[in-house]
Amino acid sequence: MRHHRDIIMAKRIRAGETKSMDDFTKKRIMKIMDKYTQNAVPEHVKNQIKISYKIRGNHVTLIEERQGYKSDQWVQMPVAQFRLDENEWKIYWQDSKGKWHFIDDIEPNEDFEKQLKIVDEGHNGLFWG
Repeated sequence: MRHHRDIIMAKRIRAGETKSMDDFTKKRIMKIMDKYTQNAVPEHVKNQIKISYKIRGNHVTLIEERQGYKSDQWVQMPVAQFRLDENEWKIYWQDSKGKWHFIDDIEPNEDFEKQLKIVDEGHNGLFWG
């Protein structure tokens, strides 16, 4: 007899979703992203800008944080999202309504660090506009 969890996973796979990344991959990505976020902002502006990330399932979201206007609150703005799909990382951008869109002129790649470098370099102003 199939378990409820197995049935849900089968439905997700048929719908094009894949299971979450394995622990080894997640730890590797966390190590890469921790190093990247620590070094992404020049020292003299670290009190004004922070770079962080979130991992959820197979998605890694790169986030820029800035202090709100006349506020002590920090505002988070998603920069890009990396999605692991069939062992390749695809890059997405977010529109003003919060919907993510695949960037079809960036080839999916198995090498996460290559994809991160493309985003870091801006890809014609798309990410760090």
